[in-house]
Amino acid sequence: MTQTDMTQTEQNKITVRDFIDDLFTEGDLGAVETYLSEDFINHDPPFGASADRYGMGAASAMLRAAFPDWHSDLHQLIAEGDLVVERFTASGTHRGELMGVAPTGRTMSLPGINIFRLRDGRIVERWGRLDDLGFRRQLGSAEA
Repeated sequence: MTQTDMTQTEQNKITVRDFIDDLFTEGDLGAVETYLSEDFINHDPPFGASADRYGMGAASAMLRAAFPDWHSDLHQLIAEGDLVVERFTASGTHRGELMGVAPTGRTMSLPGINIFRLRDGRIVERWGRLDDLGFRRQLGSAEA
């Protein structure tokens, strides 16, 4: 199937997959400019990041500094109309300080679900639920 044969919904799935791969698995901060619209709004910014597109880049940079091998494993990608839902588990080896926690050398994981809304081939909104408490427990910064 050529790109011109794809439906917009199928193309939206590819855009989301490529964005996640580029920003979180490859650590390419330029993905923020490429895939997120200038008026992007993150309704659930991770780790205290700002709600704009630069907050997504800051979150990625923070994670990659602490977990140089950080990557996201895609479990499901479901789309309807302008919405794409991603279920994933991200993981990496804790090699740098994160949220005041010294490197442990342990592999840690962060499962989650994101919903993205796209317009004209770019991501304009994100809603997400990450297992933040489970992640903090792995870091040792939250009670079990």
